[in-house]
Amino acid sequence: MQTRQDNKLKYEIRFSVPLAVYKEIAAHLCQVEGVETGLYPARSPEFDYNQSQVGALWIQYSQSAGLESREQVDQILAYYQNRYGKLEEVHTEVG
Repeated sequence: MQTRQDNKLKYEIRFSVPLAVYKEIAAHLCQVEGVETGLYPARSPEFDYNQSQVGALWIQYSQSAGLESREQVDQILAYYQNRYGKLEEVHTEVG
């Protein structure tokens, strides 16, 4: 996922990982200047311990977030994608 190549301010992405890994990714991304993150709950009404309890991770850039911040986010996402498999962009909003 290349967030530095467009002007969108909000992204929703999904990995096939457990809740703890989603929290790790969100914590890692929150360290980047001008970036906020959060988690959407899973939509399935049934609990399955082997499935993630997260529906998606959202990433939002502030208006002041520059190219360097977007590059850092792309590097972080690439790391987790290499480690856990392909991510899926769920929904984006143009800002």
